[in-house]
Amino acid sequence: MPIMENKEIIFIKDRLPETGSTNTYLQELDNERHLPEGYLVYTDTQRAGRGQRGNSWESEPGKNLTFSLLLRPEHISANQQFLLSQAVSLAMTDVLNQYAPGFSIKWPNDIYWEDKKIAGILIENVLSGSTFARSIVGIGLNINQEKFISDAPNPVSLTQITGHTYDIDRLLDQFIDAFRRRYLQTFTNSSQSLREEYLSTLYRNDGRYPYDSASEKFYASIVGVEPDGHLILMTDAGEERRFAFKEVSFLL
Repeated sequence: MPIMENKEIIFIKDRLPETGSTNTYLQELDNERHLPEGYLVYTDTQRAGRGQRGNSWESEPGKNLTFSLLLRPEHISANQQFLLSQAVSLAMTDVLNQYAPGFSIKWPNDIYWEDKKIAGILIENVLSGSTFARSIVGIGLNINQEKFISDAPNPVSLTQITGHTYDIDRLLDQFIDAFRRRYLQTFTNSSQSLREEYLSTLYRNDGRYPYDSASEKFYASIVGVEPDGHLILMTDAGEERRFAFKEVSFLL
C-alpha cells in the first residue's frame, strides 16, 4: 500500500430537502458529472433509504442524519476493501463516544449501543480491475427520533440514550472531521492499527455468543476479521469457521 501521509479530502456538502435514497441520488449524479472525491449529499427527508440485506431504513423527517459520501479510494486494492468499512465505522464510533459510553461495531459495520442499533452503513463499490473506481458510503444515524414504528427489532436514537436533543448539522461536521482522520490511516502504515482498533471495538468481541448460519444455530467466539471482511469464529467444539457477509448472523 503506498504511503501518502498528506492526502486530504475537500468535502463538499449538498443539502437536499428530500430524496428517495441518498446513495442512489449520488450514484446518478456522479454518472452524469463525475463528481470530485469528498462530495456529500444529505437530506432532511429520505423516502426510500436502503440498508444492508435489502432492508429499508426508517427515519422520521427532520430528526436524523441520512447522508452519502463519494470516495475514490484507488490506493486500496480490491482484496483489502474492508479497510474502508473499518475506517467509516470507527469514525462513527469516534463521534458517538463523545456523547455516551457503550457503543460498538456489529460486524460488518452496524453501529450499536449496548444491544440496540443506532446507525447503519451501506457501502457500494465500483471496481476497475483490482482497484476501486468509486465507493459511495451511505449512513443513517438515529439522532433525535423518539419513537420507531417499523418492524426493525432493536432501533435506538441518541436522544433516547441520553435524554437530550442534538444539532444534526453539528453531528455531520463531527463525522466529517473524524472520517478525515480515519481515512488518512488507510493511506499510511497506520492501516494495521486501524484493523486492530476495529477488532477491539467489535460488538461481542469478548466471550461466546449464539450465531445462526444456514438454519444451524451454534455458540462461538470472535477470533478475527480478515482483510477482505470475512469473520472468523471459533465454535465451542474448537472448530475455526470463516464467514462472508450474509452467511452468518448474530442471535440477539
